[in-house]
Amino acid sequence: MPDPRIVAVGCSPIGRTDLPGRDLFSVALAEAFEGLPDPAEVVEALYVGNQSEAYEHQIMYGTLLAEWAGLRNVPAERVEGCAAAGALALRHAVEDVRRGTHEAVLACGVEKMTAGGTAGATDALSAAFDRALEQRSGITAPSQYALLAQRYLHEHDATEADLARIAVKNHRNAADNPRAQFRREIDLDAVLESNYIAPPLKLFDCAPVSDGAAVALVTTPELADDLAPRDEQVRVAGVGAAANNISVAERDLTFVEGANVAAERAYGEAGVGPEDVDVAEVHDAFTVCEALLSEAVGFAPRGLGYESALDPAERSDGWTDVRLSTSGGLKARGHPIGATGIAQAVEAYEQLTGRAGDRQVEDVTTALLVNEGGVADAVTVSHVVTAP
Repeated sequence: MPDPRIVAVGCSPIGRTDLPGRDLFSVALAEAFEGLPDPAEVVEALYVGNQSEAYEHQIMYGTLLAEWAGLRNVPAERVEGCAAAGALALRHAVEDVRRGTHEAVLACGVEKMTAGGTAGATDALSAAFDRALEQRSGITAPSQYALLAQRYLHEHDATEADLARIAVKNHRNAADNPRAQFRREIDLDAVLESNYIAPPLKLFDCAPVSDGAAVALVTTPELADDLAPRDEQVRVAGVGAAANNISVAERDLTFVEGANVAAERAYGEAGVGPEDVDVAEVHDAFTVCEALLSEAVGFAPRGLGYESALDPAERSDGWTDVRLSTSGGLKARGHPIGATGIAQAVEAYEQLTGRAGDRQVEDVTTALLVNEGGVADAVTVSHVVTAP
């Protein structure tokens, strides 16, 4: 069967807002369906990426958003995978369409993180760690990733300034993204002089607490042609997912094996390699993530992933010409946990259809989305998205 198509996307502004999750979803849905039939006339199933009920004390997010979209008696499910929840929702939508189960599926993601305050967000995120080995020690997400960063800097010829340049690059990209939480550039000194959160990670090495929602409509090619012209469609050519292990204590700290496996599966399905990817949205909840994942998915040689901050012409031999996190990434676009994987798809769609405005990269034909949940290798999902 031909590859499923994404024919419409929508995303709320990302940041701190008074809107509850359902209203953030409504903003994203209205954008996606502008000029299309009512969702009730098109959508046959719905998947919602949502990290935690702790923020709004709300489960049953599948049913809730189906109701909010005007859908009745359709399959509607919440998908949980910590920060990979949105990408998993998109994967389920793609697989439904591939199998012929449904002709049109709405992949959604939503999180209202600020409802729980800083303490609530910290506790909710810590629930993604192994209970027996990690949670009871009081370890937090920044300290988990600080372990990875410390080891990365120890093993490779990289410095805190190299990681800081990733933040500078992503803030520069976010400045051109009207949806981004931080639409302002920062310089290297600002990152290096910010307070340590968990050494070597500083405040500006860390993604913020964010509210937001995003949606993507996945359909068969035949229905896509009924709904939108070809230049408003993109093709989901490959999908890969891998769950490696949940505890940081049980892994190689400087190689994200699950991301490597997930990306290879996606490349295999799509018939492409890392050298074919023009733009990539790579999970950067912390700057070290972008370095590690750039290596894991084959963009960079081991130990050189931190060069993602550089222009392709300035990178070392062995790097591809890919442009990373053109949206500003989690770091500066924002990281509403359950919506992040769908927000990545929104950026890929806009780049591939020439709708990225001042962020637009020329001659984009292939994009890779890499979304991880838990800490690094707990679960990773990759999508290869191409022009039709």
